[in-house]
Amino acid sequence: MSTLLIISHAPSPNTRRLNKAVAIGARHESIEGVIVDLRSPFETNAEHVLDADAIILGTTENFGYMNGALKDFFERIYYPCLEKTEGLPYALFVKGGLDGTGARISVEKIVGGLRWKAVQEPLVMTGDFQETWLEPLSDLGMAMAAGLEAGIF
Repeated sequence: MSTLLIISHAPSPNTRRLNKAVAIGARHESIEGVIVDLRSPFETNAEHVLDADAIILGTTENFGYMNGALKDFFERIYYPCLEKTEGLPYALFVKGGLDGTGARISVEKIVGGLRWKAVQEPLVMTGDFQETWLEPLSDLGMAMAAGLEAGIF
């Protein structure tokens, strides 16, 4: 069994819906060989990352940067995971107020230092919550889980 770790801070009902959509896709009934572990950045430590076969990161954009919860997560796991998780497949989704660029870039700089491998372009959603975001997020979760199950990454 492979483990897909989903790390995302969900401070509002709408961000909880985003996280749930990713997890629903990753737990699709046709995917049997993947354990999906959805966690808040605050409850995630280096051991969770070291045990994961792939990661999906989710963040809101706060002040043109990733949210503080995800930054705290990276500060706690960076050195324990450095060189031990090189090549770890990851994907990113961002809920931005204006354009999400600052949050995306800030995450990409850190995962670049960790040498994790992006397996798709970041999914960036901006503006007020839209129901149409849920399907692409579910597809993101399903694609990551299916890719793990198939041994693609």
